[in-house]
Amino acid sequence: MNPLSIEKRNLVLRSMAKLVEQDRNSIILTSKEDLLAYDGSDLAMQERLKVDDKKVDEMILSLNQLASQEDPVGVERFHFTHDNGIKVINKTAAFGTILIIYESRPDVTIEAGGIAFKSGNKILLKGGKEALKSNLKIVDLWHQALEENRVSKDWVKYLNYNRAETQAFLEKPTQKVDLIVPRGGEKLIEFVKAHATCPVIVSGRGNNFVYVHKDADTDLALKIILNAKISKISACNAVDKVLIDSKLPNFEGFAAILIETLKESNVEVIVDESLKSFEYTETLQNEDIWYEEFLDYKILIGTIDSEENAIDKINKYCGGHSAVIITRDDKEAQKFMDAVDTAAVYQNASTRFTDGGQFGLGGELAISTDKLHQRGPIGLQHLVTNKWYVYGEGQIR
Repeated sequence: MNPLSIEKRNLVLRSMAKLVEQDRNSIILTSKEDLLAYDGSDLAMQERLKVDDKKVDEMILSLNQLASQEDPVGVERFHFTHDNGIKVINKTAAFGTILIIYESRPDVTIEAGGIAFKSGNKILLKGGKEALKSNLKIVDLWHQALEENRVSKDWVKYLNYNRAETQAFLEKPTQKVDLIVPRGGEKLIEFVKAHATCPVIVSGRGNNFVYVHKDADTDLALKIILNAKISKISACNAVDKVLIDSKLPNFEGFAAILIETLKESNVEVIVDESLKSFEYTETLQNEDIWYEEFLDYKILIGTIDSEENAIDKINKYCGGHSAVIITRDDKEAQKFMDAVDTAAVYQNASTRFTDGGQFGLGGELAISTDKLHQRGPIGLQHLVTNKWYVYGEGQIR
């Protein structure tokens, strides 16, 4: 399939934004049908499944922002002129076809489709059965936007496959696939890695940590932890673990206020042995819980006796996503941020900012916890590979 000009890609994105606005009520009503059919057994999935006016506004904003961004394709990265006169240029190029497999989020059908399309790629969308009606509705709008601009509908396809059909496609694709991105829980990721026959970018688990350093501003710490935990429990950038330095002045007072405030927000608080005397808490029964991503109104709080031990614990148990140090000491913060092995590291801010839109990327396809080829939010700039252009006048070697 021939590449599309940036002008054509932008026209499709703006058409899609208008169609989403026009069909706003229909999209929301279709989402309600999916919600009514869902059994509600997973709170995080139910939250992700829901589409309301706010989510539709975010979809439209994402499409318009994408349309206004620079073209990530054809950007010169390197230029070299050989002694014999040959000119060597390296430029960004589209991957080709990207398959994204995701769970329960109809907004991904907009955001992922938009990012892949803007970066010059065909997109294959494989959403979860829980959001099937919503996803098909949105893909229908994609096809309308493409047709309005005389572009083939093949640029955006939906794979309405069950698990067995998905496995068969991964093992032996019926069309060329250049990159696969699984976006969901650990079971989905392991399933894709086990069966895929082309490169996979892992959009891994969260299990994010906040370390309250001995020189922390405790009012600020309380505000950050609450935001990171309860503003959106279904997000992979929510916080699950808090480590409090035992040398923090008024350690017990801060711990008591933190626990009480979390309980007031209906968060289940689990503590390690050092905090078992605090009211309204449950003592952890198995150390393996430090590895667990909760995606729920649940948090684990422990005590740590040094920054070095905090770094070691985070590097052992976290999901490689995000970690925070809360401290007034900039030097110690930098030491922590350099040593912690996560895609995003913070000083005095909520983990909830680990997001393509919040990082200025205009949205994200996923948040990668791999180190190749991109770590953290996968935006437009990262959905390209590169290509060498060599210009000669008959030179031979």
